[in-house]
Amino acid sequence: MQLSVTNTITAHEKDELLSGLRSHNRQFINFAHVSGDVAVYARDEDGVMIGGLIGNRKGEWLNIDYLWVSSDARGTGLGSQIMQAAEEEAKRMGCLHALVDTFSFQARPFYEKQGYRLQMTLDDFPMKGMQRHYLSKAF
Repeated sequence: MQLSVTNTITAHEKDELLSGLRSHNRQFINFAHVSGDVAVYARDEDGVMIGGLIGNRKGEWLNIDYLWVSSDARGTGLGSQIMQAAEEEAKRMGCLHALVDTFSFQARPFYEKQGYRLQMTLDDFPMKGMQRHYLSKAF
C-alpha cells in the first residue's frame, strides 16, 4: 500500500474517489431518484445577475449551497423571493425539508425570518471568534 498526501486534487482522482464512495452509498440509497440541482437567478433589465441561489436535492432535503444578493438589491425582498422560488421547486421535486449553513457575519437573521431554525453552531469556524450556523426548515 502507498499513502500519498497532496494539496493538489486532480479531476481524475476526485472522480475516482467519488466513484468508490457512491458505489458504497448505493447499497443504502438510490440517488438516481432522490437527487438533482436547484438554481434560481435574478437579473436586472440589462441581464446582469443581481442575486441567486444554488442548491441540490439530497433525498427529501433541499441543501442550499449558495445564496447571494447584490448590495444594491438587499432590503428589497429579492432574497425572500429567491428563497421562496427555490423552496417551491424543492417541494415539487419531493423535498420535505431544507438545510442551509451560514457564517456569523452573514445571514442567520435572514434565514430565521424565512422560517429556518437553528440546529447547531460550530464555534471558532472558520477561525477564532466566528461561528458557522446550521439551520433547517420543514415544508
